[in-house]
Amino acid sequence: MENNSIYQHFSEPLLQWFDQYGRKNLPWQHPRSAYQVWISEIMLQQTQVQTVIPYFERFMTSFPTINHLANATEDAVLAHWSGLGYYSRARNLHKTAKIIAEKYVGQFPNNLNQLLDLPGIGPSTAAAIASLAFNQATAILDGNVKRVLTRYFMIDGWPEQNDVKKKLWQLTNQCMPKQRCADYTQAIMDLGATCCTIRKPACIRCPVQTTCLAHLHQKEELYPVKKIKKPLPIRKQYFFLLYSANHKIYLEKRPPTGLWGGLWCLPTCDLEIEPFDYLSCYQVNETTIQPLLEFRHTFSHFHLDIIPLALKASSVSDTIAESTGKWFQVSQLKEIGLAKPINKIIHNFLDLKQKDIVW
Repeated sequence: MENNSIYQHFSEPLLQWFDQYGRKNLPWQHPRSAYQVWISEIMLQQTQVQTVIPYFERFMTSFPTINHLANATEDAVLAHWSGLGYYSRARNLHKTAKIIAEKYVGQFPNNLNQLLDLPGIGPSTAAAIASLAFNQATAILDGNVKRVLTRYFMIDGWPEQNDVKKKLWQLTNQCMPKQRCADYTQAIMDLGATCCTIRKPACIRCPVQTTCLAHLHQKEELYPVKKIKKPLPIRKQYFFLLYSANHKIYLEKRPPTGLWGGLWCLPTCDLEIEPFDYLSCYQVNETTIQPLLEFRHTFSHFHLDIIPLALKASSVSDTIAESTGKWFQVSQLKEIGLAKPINKIIHNFLDLKQKDIVW
C-alpha cells in the first residue's frame, strides 16, 4: 500500500475518529510537556492506564519538575514506584533526570538521537516524547501500535521477532502523517487501548474496519501472533520478617542491579537451607516464630512461592551491620522503596499484630 493510500484509508480516518472519540483528559496531557510525557510513557510500559494514573499523580505531586526529580534520593523515587514493578525503570528515570538537569540545564532535549542516549529511553519512548511533546513526525511502536498494525495489515509472525519488528517499524513510519503528528500518535494509542483491544476487539466502533485485513478475513483474534509460551519454572524461598521489642522491622537493601534492584527487602533463603542456620547471626528467638500467609508472586521468567516467617530478634544492637541492613519504624516504610510482595508480607504481619497474635 502506497503512502498516499495509507493516509487516505488509515491515518486520515484515524485522526477524524480521534477528534470525536480520542482520550483528551488523561492527567499527563495537561500540560503535555516533555517531562510529563516521559514519566507517563515509562510508567505505561507493561502497565495499564487505570493502574498508572494514581501513581503518576502522586509522582508529579512530589516531583513536579526535572530538577525536583534529579535532586530526590533514590529511596524517595523507589518509594513512589513501589507496586509498579520493573524497578529498573525508576532507577533509570532518576539517572536521566540528573543528566538532563546537568547536561541540558533542566530542559528536555527535543532531538531524537539525544533522547536515545538517555538511560531507559528506547526507540519507541524517544519517538513518543518527540511526537507528543514536540509534534515531530516520529512514529512509535508500543504494544497498542503493534496490535493495531498487525491486525490492519495482517502481519504474520510474533511481533518481537527481528524480521517482524523491522516490518512493523517500516509500516508505523509509513502511517505517520506529516501534520498533526502528536494527535496521530495519541490516536493510534487510543485506538489500541479502546477499540483494537487484546481480547474482544470492538471492530464495529473502529474507524478503519472497512480496510482492516484481519477484520475482512474475520481473523482479528488471531493477531498479533502469540509467542509459544514455555511453562515458567517455580522457585521457593523463605522470607524472614524480623521484628524487635521496640516495634521495628528489619530490612536489607538489595544490590542496585538484578531482582528488585535498589529496593529494601526482607532477608530470604532457599528452602534447602535450614532457616535458623541462616538466621544465626540475627539472634532470633526461636520460640516466637509465626508462619504468615504463603503466596505466589509471578515474574516474567519464573514463579516465586513465598513462605514468610515472622520472628522476634532477641538482640538488635551489634548483631546486624548497618551497611547491609537497617531497622525501620512502621511509619518510615512509606518513605522507602519496597517490592510489592514485601509490602504484602508486612501488611499481613501488621494485621496479625492488631489482633495481638504476634508482636
